[in-house]
Amino acid sequence: QVQLVESGGGLVQAGGSLRLSCTASERTFSMYAMGWFRQAPGKEREFVARISRAGGNTYYADSVKGRFTISRDNAKNTVYLQMNSLKPEDTGVYYCAADRDVVVTRTSGEYDYWGQGTQVTVSS
Repeated sequence: QVQLVESGGGLVQAGGSLRLSCTASERTFSMYAMGWFRQAPGKEREFVARISRAGGNTYYADSVKGRFTISRDNAKNTVYLQMNSLKPEDTGVYYCAADRDVVVTRTSGEYDYWGQGTQVTVSS
């Protein structure tokens, strides 16, 4: 069982930046691809970004491409999401998730473990 704990959310003005962190309890963290998802009130959870096990491959939703950067530090069991040029539509609860499978997926149901989420609010 992998436990994931997100941090770094908060309130920021449009155009600002935040960096989210997600730390895993599992020492085999490097065996998991990691993803970030978000959920706005009244909306379904949506894919934001994914990073491969070693960090060499990254994938982004079109809505965040060029503004967000996913990275990981396997020595620290941590994945990050650097969010720049934030927009009000980026508001939501952000979740990190771990995927044991190497097949790239943007479907939340394909991920095996989830954190509790961290709130990001972008004011206009």
